[in-house]
Amino acid sequence: MPKMKSNSAASKRIRVTGTGKLMHAGTGMRHNLEHKSAQKRRALSTDGVLAKSQSKNMKKMLGR
Repeated sequence: MPKMKSNSAASKRIRVTGTGKLMHAGTGMRHNLEHKSAQKRRALSTDGVLAKSQSKNMKKMLGR
């Protein structure tokens, strides 16, 4: 039996925590940062937990 292949695009964008939750980097931190307030930039820079509805499909893509 060959090894299962994980979706490389998904593995680059999502990481799995120790408890099995899926974390993703937020949007809005690529450009035009000088117009955003420091408070906004701090809020956007934190990683978010992926929604439960998306987690099932993503776990399948990651081979878990």
